[in-house]
Amino acid sequence: MIDAAGQLFHQQGVERTTLAHIAGLADVPLGNVYYYFRTKDDIVNAVVSARLAAQDALFTAIEQAHRSPAIRLKAFFNELAGQAELVSRYGCPYGSLATELQNGGHGADRDIANLIQTSIDWAHRQFQQMGRGNPRALAIQFIAAYHGAAVLTHALHSPDLMNREARRVGRWIDSLRE
Repeated sequence: MIDAAGQLFHQQGVERTTLAHIAGLADVPLGNVYYYFRTKDDIVNAVVSARLAAQDALFTAIEQAHRSPAIRLKAFFNELAGQAELVSRYGCPYGSLATELQNGGHGADRDIANLIQTSIDWAHRQFQQMGRGNPRALAIQFIAAYHGAAVLTHALHSPDLMNREARRVGRWIDSLRE
C-alpha cells in the first residue's frame, strides 16, 4: 500500500490521490487501507518514511561501491539522472513530494524537510572528504543543480536536459578534484 501511495503521490500529487485510488492500485479492499492507515496523513507519513529509507539505502550502496567521494557524488547524480524519463513526466519523486507537502500541511514537516536535508548532508560529507573548502556551500550547489535540472526536465518534458546536466555536474566535480 505504501508503494502504491508513493507511486500515486508522484504521478498525480497527494491532494488528488484518494485512499480509494491507493486501494485500487495496491489491489486491496479499501477497508484494509483504513485498517493500517487511519488518515491520509498517516499514509503520507509512511510514504515520506519509505522515501527516506530508500534514500539512505542508495547512499549506502553508493558508498559501498565507490571509494572516492568524487565518484560517489557523480554516481548519486547519475542515479537520479537515470530516472530522467520519469522525472520528465511527473517531476522529481523527492522534490515534488517535499514541495507539495510543505504547502499542504500534512503534519510531517520535519520529515518533509529531511527528504532534501539528508541529501545535502550526504553531499556535504563527500565534499568534506574531498578536502574542499566550504563543503556545505558546495553540497547545496550540487543538490540545487539536481533539483533545478529536475524542475526544468519536468517543465520542458526533456529527459535529455537531465542527462546533459549530469555530464556537466560530472565535469564540475572533476574540476574540484584538480
